[in-house]
Amino acid sequence: MLDPDIDEATLADTLEGVTDIHEILAALVRFALDDEAMAAGLRNRVLDLEERLQRLESRAEKRRHLARDTMIELDIKKIVSSDITISLRPGTPSLVIVDELLIPPRFWEPQQPKLNRKGLWSELKRGDQIPGASLSNPQSILSVRTK
Repeated sequence: MLDPDIDEATLADTLEGVTDIHEILAALVRFALDDEAMAAGLRNRVLDLEERLQRLESRAEKRRHLARDTMIELDIKKIVSSDITISLRPGTPSLVIVDELLIPPRFWEPQQPKLNRKGLWSELKRGDQIPGASLSNPQSILSVRTK
């Protein structure tokens, strides 16, 4: 496998040594396959780390709630230790929507319309004519199979 940090100059030098266009394109696609493999590996690693981050944040939140609930239950207002001070303080009330239909119009904000691209594409694909939109000419797709 190639060095993932290969620069454009090294790639150009490698391709310059290859004289046949077929060899050049094959080498270029091999570089692309290596890049895609590295990207897939990194994507999986990032997903694993994001899951770990969510687990850690969830665990921290549960631990804080447990400490808060225990302090409330045992009527402990403050804990002072050599490295940490923990205290309970009153929170602020949060908003609870009981019935949206009863809320006066001044609290509603207008929003920009959002284009339903999927629905638009589906109808155009079905053959419908829609003013202001059309399907592009299809572009060729490079297909690569590895042994």
